[in-house]
Amino acid sequence: MDEVNQSIEAFIDHAGWLAPALFVVLHIIRPILFIPVIVICVVGGVVFGFVQGAILSLIGLSLMSLISYKIVFRLPKLHRKIADLKEKMFQDRTITVSQVMVLRVMPFVHFHLLSFYLMEMTKNIREYMYYSILGLIAPAIIYTAFGEAISAFPWYITICFFLILILIYFFIDRRNKVRMHLN
Repeated sequence: MDEVNQSIEAFIDHAGWLAPALFVVLHIIRPILFIPVIVICVVGGVVFGFVQGAILSLIGLSLMSLISYKIVFRLPKLHRKIADLKEKMFQDRTITVSQVMVLRVMPFVHFHLLSFYLMEMTKNIREYMYYSILGLIAPAIIYTAFGEAISAFPWYITICFFLILILIYFFIDRRNKVRMHLN
């Protein structure tokens, strides 16, 4: 993984003024290369700094979400495969937009599966992109700023971080169930 980070960083450093555009393109082709989102965002923080790295990551992730939306609805076979994956992972569980946002902060949670949830929850591409971009702000900022630190933490701090995120997820779930029950 370190070799991939160094290779990407060296490539972007040598790209000069094209580096930001290449970094955004890297976000777009990231799923094809099977590179986790956190790796690309951490590289953005290292190469571009926190502010520019987070902005470029948000742009790249947003464009990837838009492209995913277009591809999923143009390829019914892919749509079915993602729907099957959703059934396996969440077994008919309904989650809210807030929960999707929390899950997007967790490293190694399938970004496109969460995007698929948003696709099913929204009425059109405009609403999907609105919620998708809102849900991408936190990971772009957190991964860019703290991604390297999170991966460098001792195992027990990393586990504590994940437990806190899981608790937040279930708190939101419980709150939504209470609201639905009251309605």
